[in-house]
Amino acid sequence: MRYFWMAGAVALSACVGKPGLDDPKLSQADFDLEEYFDGRVTAKGQFQDVFGTVRRRFDVVINGSWDGETLTLVEDFAYADGSTEQRVWRLRKTGPVTADQTWTGFADGVIGTAQGQEKGDTFNWTYKIDLPVPDGTLRVNFDDWMWDLGGGTVLNRAYMKKAGIDIGEVIITFERP
Repeated sequence: MRYFWMAGAVALSACVGKPGLDDPKLSQADFDLEEYFDGRVTAKGQFQDVFGTVRRRFDVVINGSWDGETLTLVEDFAYADGSTEQRVWRLRKTGPVTADQTWTGFADGVIGTAQGQEKGDTFNWTYKIDLPVPDGTLRVNFDDWMWDLGGGTVLNRAYMKKAGIDIGEVIITFERP
């Protein structure tokens, strides 16, 4: 009976709506990725599984630099269990300078190239990564969404899949001093 309920929950999670770049803009802000992340940004977040159970919490300090071509993000994670992790992203604009900016990116653990697009107050970022977890690594696909809420706050919600099945979400709030 337990497996029946688990299978039902997984099936229902596939029906949950996800954001889109054509969704209505809900703020006056226009997301400018390289401007927002140029400098120091702090964040708090958590991972919750597909059933809504919070599995991991973390703080992250991001030191970013924009040289006119590459946005480098050095992310230092401190997890509630005392473990730490560092990830360094290198992002490049790939499209013409328009209201809809496209990006590519690379970081250790990322399989292939991450792809992103800015539109209005939203940035969407997709990639496959070997994610460090307490007992090894887990290869997952991220569908990562960020919204510039204005006032130095960015909300991030990342949907995670393994083998095409939703396994959880990461929710992060970024603050720029």
